[in-house]
Amino acid sequence: MEKRLQAVYKDGVLEPLEPVSLEERQRVTVTITDAAPLGQDVKGYFTREEWSKAECDDISLEQVRQALSTISGSLSEAVIALREER
Repeated sequence: MEKRLQAVYKDGVLEPLEPVSLEERQRVTVTITDAAPLGQDVKGYFTREEWSKAECDDISLEQVRQALSTISGSLSEAVIALREER
């Protein structure tokens, strides 16, 4: 089983931020990745105006799925191409 979750390191112990279904004393392998501060992962990708417009967007999950389904190739390549068009 592989599960990705967030945890907090406190007093020498990693504490999961959500319930995990593990046996008591079960051995697991842990990979630690620093979480980026909120907003840092998209810093510089959008203009202030784009963020302002997006605040009012009322887009459904189905609309997102439909839009993503039209992308051929990889999503990252499509985003890079759109950024280069600007």
